[in-house]
Amino acid sequence: MTQWHDFLSAQGAVFQDGELQSFGDAQNELAAANGNIITSLSHLGLLEISGEDAVTFLQGQVTNDVKKLDGSISQYAGYCSPKGRLLALFLAFAHADHLHLQMPLSILEPIMKRLKMYVMRSKVVITDKSADILCFGIAGLNAEKALAALFNTAPQLPHQLMTFADATVLRLAGDTPRYLVFTHTDKAEHIWNALSASYTKVGKSVWDYLEIQAGIPEIVPATQEAFVPQMVNLDILDGINFKKGCYTGQEIVARTHYLGKVKRRTQLAHINTEKMPQAGDAIQVFGHEEAIGLIVRAASAPNGGVDALIEIRLENLESTDEFPVWKDKKLEFKALPYALT
Repeated sequence: MTQWHDFLSAQGAVFQDGELQSFGDAQNELAAANGNIITSLSHLGLLEISGEDAVTFLQGQVTNDVKKLDGSISQYAGYCSPKGRLLALFLAFAHADHLHLQMPLSILEPIMKRLKMYVMRSKVVITDKSADILCFGIAGLNAEKALAALFNTAPQLPHQLMTFADATVLRLAGDTPRYLVFTHTDKAEHIWNALSASYTKVGKSVWDYLEIQAGIPEIVPATQEAFVPQMVNLDILDGINFKKGCYTGQEIVARTHYLGKVKRRTQLAHINTEKMPQAGDAIQVFGHEEAIGLIVRAASAPNGGVDALIEIRLENLESTDEFPVWKDKKLEFKALPYALT
């Protein structure tokens, strides 16, 4: 990873604690968020689950049906505690004869350790591939055309996956065309140079902003065990399969689904503030101390202020007399790109 960071640093990249902050002009990079952008997603880690029992093992651990991962699609999947609270949220896909789980690097080590505890006698090997397989994010209306020029074709549907000689390309959900490009370290510089020639190079915060606009939550150390999967809309994102059978925390997740309406959901909101909310920060009713929700993730918005995904009690959205705030800053709720049921 050091060689890759050195390569990007020569192009103006600024890193802090291993995260790509910017390419030297954070404000102009943010202004380009809705255009054609490219970034290195080195803040995300990748686990490889291999061995003849890999699918069976993972099927008993996560919320989604990993048997459907045939190398042509990806899916979101949650990893819960026995109490049904999220310890991690993965982007999962199959490649060759193994499975991959992408998640923030900040939780990868403890999640890998926990998964290994449950391997027991299963023929399963869990490996951290974060240093060997690099991941870029590319977004914009011209992204598909740029990828097709390099690889002759590109995924057209959300969650579609294509594997080429030098890379695996995955299309993400959301109104803005967004893609992940996975490649080995020895191929990365060539692919990056080819794609970045006509794209604005940006830091992590711009990608976070696009993830938030797509309504995609994440779990970090501050929010582990804070949410049942439905609270962060994982069911709406097709990240839960209610027919797959047992997995850790399944009873709680199923009960939430079958025994009534979900009372807490994640919403998209704008906050007029120059300070950056942190994941796990409390949301309150103005003038009251009781927490009615939490910040899931937040990022600077191109026109100023902050956009954030907010987990909140739905009853507090229906009140006309009281309004939710973050540190006394009123939340201005916006439409998500998908409908909540």
